[in-house]
Amino acid sequence: MLSLTESRLRRKQALDWLAEIEARPGPAASVYIPPGTLLPEIETTMSGLPIAGGLPAGLAEIIAASPTGGAVFRSEHTGDLLVPPFPVANKHTFLNLYTEPLREVLSRDLTVAVILLRLGMYAIGLFRGEKLVASRVGTGNIHSRHRQGGSSAHRFERHRDKQIEEFFSRICLQVRDRLDQYINEIDWLIYGGTEETVLAFRKQCQYIARLDDRVIDRLLNVREPKQASLEATIEDIWSSRVIHWEESPL
Repeated sequence: MLSLTESRLRRKQALDWLAEIEARPGPAASVYIPPGTLLPEIETTMSGLPIAGGLPAGLAEIIAASPTGGAVFRSEHTGDLLVPPFPVANKHTFLNLYTEPLREVLSRDLTVAVILLRLGMYAIGLFRGEKLVASRVGTGNIHSRHRQGGSSAHRFERHRDKQIEEFFSRICLQVRDRLDQYINEIDWLIYGGTEETVLAFRKQCQYIARLDDRVIDRLLNVREPKQASLEATIEDIWSSRVIHWEESPL
């Protein structure tokens, strides 16, 4: 019989949890799987462990879809999957409960840039660890879509497109102003807001392409990009998802 539980851990909670993992007795294994690893490779790696290999149904798919990969800690009748806040760097298998790669990431005050976007609203922030050190929020006047047809509707849409272009150009300048002095320090960039708006902005703002290799491919769920919501994102950014399972005889 299999039982699963899931939880979210803040930064300090995750560090304390890792200490508990290391203290577990008995034979064990630890597997680190970086983002982009294909599902068959994950399943083969886990099934090949010398101790109670394999994963409960659905967990390999969670790792394969994760923009940060995952770490699996496996004992004889129990296991844990941790989806970390930042990407697993390399694939490794250890024949013990080894948490140092995660502990090293969670203990560092990483520099994280955050850009939250919805049409008509934006927020830009730079965090060192969990401290916000630079920010900018603003709004823009963008008309709602015209629902009627005809030539007037086409003129309206062209005007609206121009408003959006100008809005993105202004945000791009604000991003440069807030982030340029930190550009070489930034470890990761995370977007939030509306996916379509974020994609359109990234296509137009050439400056932000300098950070494309540091983008974590997740989208923070933010309804209104304001100062308060920007400050609140740090908890989500640093949170780890943990799925624990236990196996017992029928």
